[in-house]
Amino acid sequence: MVIELMKSHASVRDYKEQQLTKQQVSELVEAAQYAATSHFVQAYSIVWVTDKDKRKRLGELSKNPKQMEGAGAVFLMCADYNRLSHAAKLQGQDIVFDQAENLLVAVTDVGLLAQNLALAAESKGYGICYIGGVRNNMEEISKLAGLPKGVFPVYGLTVGVPNESNEVKPRLPVEAILHENEYDEAKYAELLPAYDDTITQYYAGRTSNQKVATWSEQMATFLKKPHRPDLKEVLAKRGYLFK
Repeated sequence: MVIELMKSHASVRDYKEQQLTKQQVSELVEAAQYAATSHFVQAYSIVWVTDKDKRKRLGELSKNPKQMEGAGAVFLMCADYNRLSHAAKLQGQDIVFDQAENLLVAVTDVGLLAQNLALAAESKGYGICYIGGVRNNMEEISKLAGLPKGVFPVYGLTVGVPNESNEVKPRLPVEAILHENEYDEAKYAELLPAYDDTITQYYAGRTSNQKVATWSEQMATFLKKPHRPDLKEVLAKRGYLFK
């Protein structure tokens, strides 16, 4: 049953006007906390944005106004070494988190937490959508949410009662993801064109927003130029210096 739920995921971007209660949010977040965490650091925090003005501004800054203003709950999923700094001070010590390893640990922790939260929400019948757009204006959004040094938003997560039903996008075949003993790139010559055909058929046949496109075409266009080139500078202000 859990595997069936996982395979039924489709992003939801249109929600009914029904806000989640504090009890409902607390239940989801508590379940999310039981995700694996590197060395038990739990290097994450969630900012639940309920203020209407803040949600409107967050929508503007992330370039996702419809979701941020219309969702049943809006979360900023944040990497967080600030709390760990406070924990160290209880022991009379200071910590450093300006290493690439610390950044990887925090981002991984946030990803696991967020996916647990998403799965918990979907198990309750809610829809969810990740909002990477919060990285479009990371410093402004950090100020909006009062994030101190050591904390930055990795992505937003919207949750709510779905007002739409989207088809599940076909994923890459397992054979393209799973390698046995050694990485095998030779198989991509056959698997990727076949997957392009699958995606083309999906886009042409889905009930809304039909288009003509392949997966490889979309990825080539998306990745041919850098995105958010100012992130390194912004993260440095947050205390992540990539030493």
